[in-house]
Amino acid sequence: MPLERLFAMHPGQRTFRRDWGNDLVFLLLNAVLIRLGLLAIVAATIFAAALIVPASLQTTIGDLPVWAQLPLVIVLSDLGFYWTHRMFHAVPWLWRFHAVHHSIEELDWLAAARVHPLDQIVTKGVALLPVVALGFSEWVIGIYALLYQWQSVFIHANLCIGFRPFRLLVASPEFHHWHHSNDREARDRNFAGQLSFLDALFGTLHMPRERLPQTYGLDRPMQQRYAMQMIYPFVSDSDDQYRPAVLPGLEKPALQTVAAHPPFASERPEPADVADAETVGVLSSRDAAAHR
Repeated sequence: MPLERLFAMHPGQRTFRRDWGNDLVFLLLNAVLIRLGLLAIVAATIFAAALIVPASLQTTIGDLPVWAQLPLVIVLSDLGFYWTHRMFHAVPWLWRFHAVHHSIEELDWLAAARVHPLDQIVTKGVALLPVVALGFSEWVIGIYALLYQWQSVFIHANLCIGFRPFRLLVASPEFHHWHHSNDREARDRNFAGQLSFLDALFGTLHMPRERLPQTYGLDRPMQQRYAMQMIYPFVSDSDDQYRPAVLPGLEKPALQTVAAHPPFASERPEPADVADAETVGVLSSRDAAAHR
């Protein structure tokens, strides 16, 4: 919080910004659910790896020095994170869970806590699968977990830090804030959790040099209450606030007629640019679905 006061990306944003209390509830209540889910995945992975992965391979990897294991762990886990995160944007019923995280409209360090537990369990679980299965040492996995947690808080923070000249290598607040931006050109970009070069490698990097993201959130704002956001994926329409698919081979859904409001939507009017785009018939699939 002191760093956010000194190096704010958005200096006018209050320390206790809108819906700060809602995200504090996420921080306090979700931690236990997520840890229990991850423990179950890790236990199942250890059991399955004992049957599938050669013990000699696990021993060889576990005997590597820490300085050699840690970079491998970060790359392997972030590859899993990247593709799982990208899938949560591409598959409509998965997006319903991930939309909870993207419903936040002002980013700060606490924004990292607003995530549906099933979203977090699956994404982190997949990231941990190769790390646990291949026999990396517990110390290295522990160091990685601390680094991941720190960077997760850091990249959501209201900080104007871009890591130049390493902006294309390591994820920064600048990098991840674009992922949360509701600018059309920034949608479905910057999926990596720690290594921004993965997005450069797979063609999903978006970091303009001359400007920073200004607005965040969904086309149709979600109700800002913990209980409603927890049940949101189970009661919303499968296409509600759907973002265009970006996985290779998947096409964007066709433009459909605007109809009713989605569940739990606020009564705020749509941004002017969305209305203008609609009048000329140039409306993205996500915009159209969000207006149903």
